[in-house]
Amino acid sequence: MLRLLISILFFGLLNQLLGQYAPAAGQMGSTAISKESSIFTAWANACVLERSWQNISDTTLGKTTYGTTQSTFGKADNNVVSLGDGGIATLTFAKPIYDGPSWDFAVFENSFNDVFLELAFVEVSSDGQNFFRFPSHSLTQLDSQITAFGEINTVKINNLAGKYRGGYGTPFNLTELENIPNLDINNITHIRIIDVIGSIDTAYGSIDTAGNLINDPFPTPYASSGFDLDAVGVINSVVGISKVDNSEFSFSVYPNPASDIINIRVEANTNIIIYNQLGAEVYRSKLLAGKTSIDISNFSKGVYFIGADYCGTRFVRMFVCQ
Repeated sequence: MLRLLISILFFGLLNQLLGQYAPAAGQMGSTAISKESSIFTAWANACVLERSWQNISDTTLGKTTYGTTQSTFGKADNNVVSLGDGGIATLTFAKPIYDGPSWDFAVFENSFNDVFLELAFVEVSSDGQNFFRFPSHSLTQLDSQITAFGEINTVKINNLAGKYRGGYGTPFNLTELENIPNLDINNITHIRIIDVIGSIDTAYGSIDTAGNLINDPFPTPYASSGFDLDAVGVINSVVGISKVDNSEFSFSVYPNPASDIINIRVEANTNIIIYNQLGAEVYRSKLLAGKTSIDISNFSKGVYFIGADYCGTRFVRMFVCQ
C-alpha cells in the first residue's frame, strides 16, 4: 500500500509539472469508470436542486428549466438535470459513503464526446451542514474564451466533475479530504455538485484551487445551460462493499503496483472477477482459502479492480498494473 501511495503521489506531481492529468475515457491512464462497472454498489436517491441562470451575464434570459431532480436518481442513463451558471445540486444516499482503498464515488455528466466538456466542483459533507470541496485544477488556456460548443482537452483538468463523456464517471477519492475538522470521510451523507461558471471574465468566472480561472463553454444561453448532472455512483458504501478490515473475511492483494504477478490471499473460498477501469471483465476464477498467484503480464498498464464475493457481500480491492 505504501508503494502504491508513493506511486500515486509521484505521478500526480509529474502530471502537474508536465501540465497533464488523466486522459479521456478509453485511453491508457484514464481514470474514467464506466456506468456498467460492477464496482458501483449504490446510486443517489434524493436531490435538492438550486437552479441558476442560463447566462449569468444576462439574467433576463431566466434560469434553466431542463430536467428534474428525479433525473439524478439511480444509475447513469443520460437523463439529466441542467444546473445553469453556478447552479447547485445536493444529493443524498440510502447509506453513507466511506473512504475505501481507492476511488469512493463517481459523478456522471452527459457529454456526447471527449472534448465538449461542461465542468462542476464537487463537495462532500458528513452532517449536511458543513461542505468541503475537492481540490481542483484547470490548466486550460486563458487567451480566448471557450465558446458554447468549444473544446477542452481532458488532460488539462483534474478533480472536476464532467471530465469524461457520457456513460463514464469522474471518480473522487475521499482520502484527499482527510483530517479536515467537521468532516468524517467514513460517514459521507451528502454530495454537492456546483456548476463551474466557465467565463474568463473575472467578474463572473470560477477559479480552481490554485486561483486559476476555469475556462469551459460560456455562455450557454439555453434551458439546458451549465453542468448536466446525470448521476452519482457510490463505490464504497457502508453496505455492499465491505470496509478494508472485516472480522469475518480477509482479502489482500500484493505487491501493488505490480507488473508480472499479483498475489491474492483470502481466508475463505470465493469467486473473484478482475475488471479494468472501464468496467470490462478481464479475468474470472474460483479461489480456495489461502494464497493464489495470478499472471498479469498480458494486462495493459492501468488501474484494475478485483471483486470477491462472500456471504452475499462484494469486497473490492484495487491494484495498478505498471
